[in-house]
Amino acid sequence: MSIGFIGLGHMGGPMVANLAKAGHDVTGFDVVSAACDQARQNGLRVANTLEEAVAGCDMVLTMLPAGQHVLNVWSQLVSLVPEGTLLIDCSTIDMESAGKAHAMAAAQNCPSLDAPVSGGTSGAASGTLTFMVGGAPEIFARAEPILQAMGKRIIHCGGASMGQAAKICNNMILGISMIAVGEAFVLAEKLGLAPQALFDVASVSSGQCWSLTTYCPVPGPVPTSPANHGYRPGFAAGLMLKDLNLSQEAAEASGADTPLGRAALRLYRQFSEGGAADRDFSAIIEMIRAQSVDKRD
Repeated sequence: MSIGFIGLGHMGGPMVANLAKAGHDVTGFDVVSAACDQARQNGLRVANTLEEAVAGCDMVLTMLPAGQHVLNVWSQLVSLVPEGTLLIDCSTIDMESAGKAHAMAAAQNCPSLDAPVSGGTSGAASGTLTFMVGGAPEIFARAEPILQAMGKRIIHCGGASMGQAAKICNNMILGISMIAVGEAFVLAEKLGLAPQALFDVASVSSGQCWSLTTYCPVPGPVPTSPANHGYRPGFAAGLMLKDLNLSQEAAEASGADTPLGRAALRLYRQFSEGGAADRDFSAIIEMIRAQSVDKRD
């Protein structure tokens, strides 16, 4: 399969590498020269222009920061590729922009999917991402073998934009649950309960969740979690803030009442704007700890 891949950042770069390892003919492109240089150093073919990257491709994938970037790139793509070229956006963006991208593709008779991912940079590198895919079943069937080169779980979530809907809902759960886990560990510290003891109980009891058992926000219990590596990001707090903003925009537009989602957004905004946007989102436990009162005296 001849594939063009637009967006070679922290997520896109490893994803392109996995496509190449799977034997696909991949050409990448990014407007950031440093990302292109890194991809070339990793042995990947990188085009000098968008036009060059997508020339002769059967499929084009995009992994970009926000909806405005996706719409800008797709508005160019639909004039560059022939009818029938499959367009897949793997970015996490607002549902309105996702819908507009699908409409652009349909107007040029190009099948399209929205396919945001979960799994962070480690999942991108290891090829174990989860893809949440929105689009027609027959288009999903065509794309699934390609996505399997980059992910472990490829889930069809429904029609156009439903991949974005699933991602927004999932990450709202994640943001809320990480705050809850952080609060529980800070409370345990105040009560004199060892972090390992709390983990040993909650991880096999009703408090278990991914934020605890896979991504525990305190050093020790889960050696691979960012807490053991200075909260170097697998998923940065600034990205969590972006996703929580998307969830609340969707909640307002749809009429859903999400008070915990609103609270999580407020806390991650405070945390990110306090200088922690580039730290892992699990480091929010440090803000919770800093705001707690010492009553031992």
